[in-house]
Amino acid sequence: MTAKIAYDDVEVGTELPARSFPVNRATLVQYAGASGDFNPIHWNEKFAKEVGLPDVIAHGMFTMAEAVRVVTDWVGDPGAVVDYGVRFTKPVVVPNDDRGAVIEVIGKVGAKLDDNTVRVDLTVTSGGLKVLGMSRVVVRLA
Repeated sequence: MTAKIAYDDVEVGTELPARSFPVNRATLVQYAGASGDFNPIHWNEKFAKEVGLPDVIAHGMFTMAEAVRVVTDWVGDPGAVVDYGVRFTKPVVVPNDDRGAVIEVIGKVGAKLDDNTVRVDLTVTSGGLKVLGMSRVVVRLA
């Protein structure tokens, strides 16, 4: 597969389609099984509160994975990602109710780089709070 977006068709400021990703307790259990990360802060409300968290929180790597989907869906090829980094700023709190939480992601091309690559800057929030800071993805375009 190759990127479906052409480097010449992209400018600094190009906005990617925004996405919302719902997450509930079942999602966290499924991710724990897939990742092997069974830390109780991701599934046990009592334990999470005992260690000072407001409630169960989503895995950081899960949050990162959901956020980068905005870029991989836009470019059409997950293999086009050259580099990806974030700073964890706030946890995604996932209450045990019918709604759970929602991770909101907005992406914008922040820079055109060499070798047909661009840097996409992501704004990632949940519950009105920024949950990932310095979220940047370098992706190679066609």
